[in-house]
Amino acid sequence: MGFIAENYIIFIIAFFCAGYLGIILERFVRVNKTAVAILMAVLCWAAYFVSQVDPVKASLFRLNGFVAEVSQIIFFLLGAMTLVEVVDSHDGFRIVTDMIQTVSKRRMLWLICIATFFLSSVLDNLTTTILMVSLLRKLIPDDKERSLFSCMVIIAANAGGAWTPIGDVTTTMLWIDDRLSSLGVVKALFIPSVVSLLIPLLYFHFKVKGTFGKMKKINKDQNEPGSRPIFFLGVAALIFVPIFKGITGMPPFMGMLLGLAVLWIATDLMHYRHSYRDHLKIPHVLSRIDHSAILFFLGILLAVDALTAVGVLANVADWLNTEVSSLPLIATFIGLFSAIMDNVPLVAATMGMYSLEQFPIDDTLWHMIAYAAGTGGSILIIGSSAGIALMGIERIDFFSYMKRFSIPVLIGYLAGMGVYLLIN
Repeated sequence: MGFIAENYIIFIIAFFCAGYLGIILERFVRVNKTAVAILMAVLCWAAYFVSQVDPVKASLFRLNGFVAEVSQIIFFLLGAMTLVEVVDSHDGFRIVTDMIQTVSKRRMLWLICIATFFLSSVLDNLTTTILMVSLLRKLIPDDKERSLFSCMVIIAANAGGAWTPIGDVTTTMLWIDDRLSSLGVVKALFIPSVVSLLIPLLYFHFKVKGTFGKMKKINKDQNEPGSRPIFFLGVAALIFVPIFKGITGMPPFMGMLLGLAVLWIATDLMHYRHSYRDHLKIPHVLSRIDHSAILFFLGILLAVDALTAVGVLANVADWLNTEVSSLPLIATFIGLFSAIMDNVPLVAATMGMYSLEQFPIDDTLWHMIAYAAGTGGSILIIGSSAGIALMGIERIDFFSYMKRFSIPVLIGYLAGMGVYLLIN
């Protein structure tokens, strides 16, 4: 223990780097990234406590402060994921997907991208990707014809999630920590996000031609009871979260829990007489939530907080300010890094590097970070949770995606950043 106490900073960095490598190489080491993230967080904080830099009570106080901050994000995500699952269990999203049926490939491309872009702004990029790809699998039976549209879903979902406070986990993190305001991020990032999608969309518009040889028709008479009211109530609950924060000043997770409570009451009143509708009630829906994803965020954020506690991130920020100095360049590199690394720890690290005193709410730095982390992950298929999900669902190959999509997406990403700088 004495050796660890004397070299605790080295051990914390080593634990973090080893854990991060395990997360990146999840598909090769065959260990779930959530388990690695939780272990990494515990080991980093264990090294901090063993170091005895602060008395145990002071260390506990500091850890509890970080846990309180992280818990707000966790509760927000839990509420948001439950809301989305409730709407999905009622087939509520069929209201949107029923409108996306056409035999024209170009028309389909535009409809899919526009629907994904705006759905992702109120859901999240992962949920929207799974939803839209599931629709494409029903509409386009041919795997080769479907691959282009599925990959464009990733690009549209990541671009759509970047410009609202509830559209992407990283933007939500910045919003909850008061680095962004609801209206500020929408005004600042909507046009750059559109540009980041529009360039690859126009490129592939001229690549696809003709009509689909064979398409499936979706039966519109098989919706679950209450699908329409639950859809509108769920979307209204999500949109109301930033409004509730603006009216009351309460943290965003409270607005999300309010929306969840209203939807819970509504579904109980709607289905309590029918035992065969138990699968539409919240207790059953909770079993469908991806709890491992929530625990992953918990582990990652606590591990990054350990680096913050020992001053590592502050030193990194000082080095970047000295050696690079250009904030737009730093933000652009973060977006490029997010193409190969998970954007959650990247943004969490950035929040630890730069304080609100130095860069207040809605500073251009936070806008650029939100844009870069949200859209930069589309450059490679492994750069976002949406891309990883698509690899599992559609078996899209890493190199085939890189060969067809990386350059148009990179140009769109850089163009969007350039548009943001011109506007501001």
